[in-house]
Amino acid sequence: MQADADVFIMGEDIGAYGGAFRITEGLLAEFGEDRVIDTPISEAAIVGAAIGAAQMGLKPVCEMQFIDFVAPAFNVIVNFAAKVRYRPGVGAALVIRGPCGAGVRAGPFHSQNVESYFANVPGLKLVAPATVRDAKGLLKAAIRDPDPVLFFEHKYLYRRLREELENDEEFVTPLGKARTHRGGTDLTLVTYGAMVHTAQEAAEQLEVEDGAEIEIIDLRTLQPLDSAAILESVKKTGRLLVLHEAPRFGGFGGEVAALVCERAFEWLDAPIARVAALDTPVPYAAELEEAHLPQVADIVSMARLQLNY
Repeated sequence: MQADADVFIMGEDIGAYGGAFRITEGLLAEFGEDRVIDTPISEAAIVGAAIGAAQMGLKPVCEMQFIDFVAPAFNVIVNFAAKVRYRPGVGAALVIRGPCGAGVRAGPFHSQNVESYFANVPGLKLVAPATVRDAKGLLKAAIRDPDPVLFFEHKYLYRRLREELENDEEFVTPLGKARTHRGGTDLTLVTYGAMVHTAQEAAEQLEVEDGAEIEIIDLRTLQPLDSAAILESVKKTGRLLVLHEAPRFGGFGGEVAALVCERAFEWLDAPIARVAALDTPVPYAAELEEAHLPQVADIVSMARLQLNY
């Protein structure tokens, strides 16, 4: 916002209150009410106004208080934001960001992962950072992108990750490029968002207890997908395990599995496996939420089945 006067942010309680998770704290004092806009509780109106502003050359950033509440804006996102480049020929450079995911006992209406809802919509880009550095670099890239971007910020990571970053205007993490968080030769583990950290724990356990070298690919961007990074890794390891926090059925992991089946099947030494949440709403009770979500033990168990296939 300091570098580009066309960038502004809008959403519920983002001004004086600083947002539900205090992500926008201090922005109102620095940039004023014209660029930090508190809105009514209407996600469709927030995104609809942002689409109009984007078509007039501005660069709006919308905050969904919880990404679950993007549902009322589904129509304007899917049938307007995603398609304006194909209809009047003018893109909509807007970002829709919000806290996603479980693990904080927020219950079934404040804990969902909605990336698969939008992965099937041409015209949208989807981003899910796992680190502080990527959150900054990818958000800058998303704001500068000429088309709509959904930016999923996992709430479990908000207060668990800390990192000092340089104030470098040129620092940007490009969309569509995965990152190898950990090199390995025995199994490729593809994931994104908060599950990257769960995958790291599982990989460390497998290395200590089994001597297995697990390569972790953090997608960072789901759309566009870095297919080359996935295929290159699978051709090296011969095994693929896909991990995500969203429910298993219809989850984004199925798309990754299909990619490898279609383009690297002959390189596989074991069937592709998936680890994901149970196909239920996210429970509120801590014990049930833990049972619902993928755990380190689930990853280790599935990886061992593949390694010993």
